[in-house]
Amino acid sequence: MNKGKILDLSLFAIAIITIVSGLLQLIMPSLVLQIVSAETTPTSQHFFAIIGMFMLLFGGALLQALISPQPQAVVLIWAGLQKFGAAIAVGLGVIKLIFSPFALLIAGFDLLSGVLIFWYLFGFRSFAPGYTYEQPTS
Repeated sequence: MNKGKILDLSLFAIAIITIVSGLLQLIMPSLVLQIVSAETTPTSQHFFAIIGMFMLLFGGALLQALISPQPQAVVLIWAGLQKFGAAIAVGLGVIKLIFSPFALLIAGFDLLSGVLIFWYLFGFRSFAPGYTYEQPTS
């Protein structure tokens, strides 16, 4: 199996995992809060459900970009940035003792996901293969 195929499959798996985990967090935020050893209150459950909704949406957008016949650079950029933001946010949650150190596995997954998304993105020869920019003529 070549490197490109492994990267494609890895990103596809990341998109599916993000969709499934986002849906789980949306539907059962208290379970996810318990997994990361965070305080479970109606407020934290509500906000974790909102985060789950955005995870579901970004995972779906990433999946759509990956299966699209044309490269979707803008979607990949934002999905990668979301992964980096999530890694930082979870890492800060551990530093502030909001989450248990176990949550660093989640932060690590998100960080690796962001790196792989940008590696994939910068693997394109250009952000729009087949498109060449031509100066307008007067």
